[in-house]
Amino acid sequence: MRVTAFSACVLIMSLLEQVSGHTTIVGKYGETVEVPCNKGDIKLEDIIIVKWKYTKADGTTGDLLTKSKAQNASYSQIVEYQGRINLTKNLSLQISQAKIADQKTFTCMVVAGTDIFEYPVQVTIQKAPSPPTITNQAKVLELGKLTTLAECSTKDANPVANIVWLKDNVPLVADGKVVTITPSVQTDKDTSLSTTSSKLEYAATKADMNAKFTCAVQHKSLSSDLVSAPMTFIIHYPSEKVSLQVVSAVPIKEGDNVTLKCAADGNPPPTSYNFHIKEKVTRENSDTYTLIGVTRADSGEYKCSLVDDEAKTASTRFTVMYLDITSVPKGKIAKRLSESFEATLVVNASEIAQVSWTKNNVKLDGKPKFDKLKFSDSGVYECVVSMAGLVKKASFELSVQGAPVITKLTKGRSNVGKLLSCKAEGSPKPTVQWSINGTNASESSFVDGRVTYNLTVIPTGNLTINCTVSNELGYDTKSIDISTLLEETTMDKRELPEDSKDQTQVAVGVVIGLIVAAVAIELPEDSKDQTQVAVGVVIGLIVAAVAIGLAYWIYMKRTREGTWKTGEKENGTLEESKKLEETQSQKADV
Repeated sequence: MRVTAFSACVLIMSLLEQVSGHTTIVGKYGETVEVPCNKGDIKLEDIIIVKWKYTKADGTTGDLLTKSKAQNASYSQIVEYQGRINLTKNLSLQISQAKIADQKTFTCMVVAGTDIFEYPVQVTIQKAPSPPTITNQAKVLELGKLTTLAECSTKDANPVANIVWLKDNVPLVADGKVVTITPSVQTDKDTSLSTTSSKLEYAATKADMNAKFTCAVQHKSLSSDLVSAPMTFIIHYPSEKVSLQVVSAVPIKEGDNVTLKCAADGNPPPTSYNFHIKEKVTRENSDTYTLIGVTRADSGEYKCSLVDDEAKTASTRFTVMYLDITSVPKGKIAKRLSESFEATLVVNASEIAQVSWTKNNVKLDGKPKFDKLKFSDSGVYECVVSMAGLVKKASFELSVQGAPVITKLTKGRSNVGKLLSCKAEGSPKPTVQWSINGTNASESSFVDGRVTYNLTVIPTGNLTINCTVSNELGYDTKSIDISTLLEETTMDKRELPEDSKDQTQVAVGVVIGLIVAAVAIELPEDSKDQTQVAVGVVIGLIVAAVAIGLAYWIYMKRTREGTWKTGEKENGTLEESKKLEETQSQKADV
């Protein structure tokens, strides 16, 4: 009874120790696992016997090794642990080349004095899974159709690894409609390691065209998930919308080529389209249609449609810009002097056009319009009409014609004789005929209907020379006198000689003086006005005397100097000077 009671007591204490001292450790597959004994609660020198045993699959126990204080450890002949177990100095059990089968409870039983202790340890073996592998990846997904996207698997794991599917890093949750996930686990018979697989079926939308799908492997042995490379998919879906656009540069002008481009939102897009250009035209393997050299008649609406579904259409409009100018005078236009003239211009354009006029390349403020034409109005006129990149030009030459008129005939000095200048206006350009032969004949440029003819003559006496200018419309003649003795003033029918002007002024002064004197003599009638009369007479006489003296002085000055319109003095010969002095003396005596 005493033995039985003692044994029962030891058993109870052992069970209590197992319950209270149960430990779990994790070992790595293929490496050495060390299972501790007694946690250091008992000093090694107090231990008499140590025994390691394990729990079998059927719940029974088996011995691994035993060691007494005075003897070395003795190992049991267990096949699965043959050569794989060892006892350390601190009585820990070492298991090399750990296997999944080593996942069990190992118990260290210690006898110290009269006490028996047991320390059970639960060993767990972990094996990290392999990186995920993608298989059966789809190439194309049909819109809205549940399709196997891919399969993801991981091998040689313990415990079993978990696989999660993600879209754009967001986990997918199976709903049986859009997302279906089918997991599976297989265990290797030899290693007891597991392989986990997961198949993803997915119903794609248009938004998934650029989505990135991944699978992630989760496991207790991993600090972070193992994630596969991202996958993207081509999603096929039919066209729902069609668009048509003009891809040519705008504005579109007459003569341009216009390209229409049709597009649909399907994937893949259609390769052929119908273009409705007055009639239906099918373009195989092309999405464009080009109209060559459009005109204003091509303005309007155009359509395109799908070849396999003509109900799906699109349309666009474009307008062809045009510019016409008419009624502009052309070529050479002849008009008579003093006639009226107005250039006409009619613009027909799709928009408001800008108009500018030039004469001989000089810009004008407006279009040519004249109430009375002058010779200077002749020239080349050009109008430029522009609008939206279109430019039209037109030009004409206006010729104002009229019979020639001599505007001035003058004489002057030259080194060898007298220089005659005959200025004329007329169009066509007049020719000149002198009534005397001369030298150094020349003419100026014919500009604005004006020309000047020059001739040098050597007079042999007093002469009257005629200048005659003519064209097919008429002629004009003027004459001028020249002398070898006295220098004469410029003769011009339109101008009074300056000497005549001075003499006229003097004469007028004398007449005014005499009138003042006469009035002063006649007006007073009583004695009170006698003083006024006397003063008036004196003033009148003084004015008359001054006027006579001024006239004489001017006459003498003109007589001594040969006066030309240019104001230059002429130094004559000694014989001419003497004759001039004699003439002046005779006039003074008179």
